[in-house]
Amino acid sequence: MNQFTVIGLGRFGYAASLELVRLGNSVLGVDTRDRLVRRAADHIHLATIADATDEHALKELGVQQSDAVLVAIGENLEASILCVLALKNLKAKQIWVKACSKAHHTILAKLGVDRIIHPEEEMGMRVAQNLNYPMVNQYMQLSTSQYVVEIEINTTSDGTTLGQLLRKTHGAICALMIYRNEEVHAHPDDEAVLHLGDCLVLSGALEALKKIAPKLKAS
Repeated sequence: MNQFTVIGLGRFGYAASLELVRLGNSVLGVDTRDRLVRRAADHIHLATIADATDEHALKELGVQQSDAVLVAIGENLEASILCVLALKNLKAKQIWVKACSKAHHTILAKLGVDRIIHPEEEMGMRVAQNLNYPMVNQYMQLSTSQYVVEIEINTTSDGTTLGQLLRKTHGAICALMIYRNEEVHAHPDDEAVLHLGDCLVLSGALEALKKIAPKLKAS
């Protein structure tokens, strides 16, 4: 079981804490607000009131022993930066931080945190992608042009082969797997027949994925 610390139990930090617990991890939640700590107390392993800008308080809680610390402090730029400095002094293993502005991002980058998160921007981009390509269930961006996407086969592509679906992409798309009735068919070949409700996982260039989008739209 991995140990994580989440500092800031507002909507973002609370949601992250719940998901980490659901995934089988131990979570220590820290906030200065009693109401938020009490809300989290019944759902994570330990929730406590503490000043996350106080290095001594963080040391007493043992946050330096966590596999990673997520700083999810909201709009209080000063508190976020002071918290990061305290974690750096304690030699925390990994520090992930929610940034609330470009200036905040710049400072965090200078401090050398492991990852800077912009939840509103990232969610906005994801919503835009889903609006533009509603047939895509999930996607992961590997680079500026390479994606892994999960799509659900609908009536338009029902009964076609994988080769027919990818015919005009000239090898630019790789089929990784097909999920069907809770069974996984890894690396399917071009002769694999697609059925309504199948989940197909593809990897490839964005431009190539765009070419097959019309075949994936509901009729």
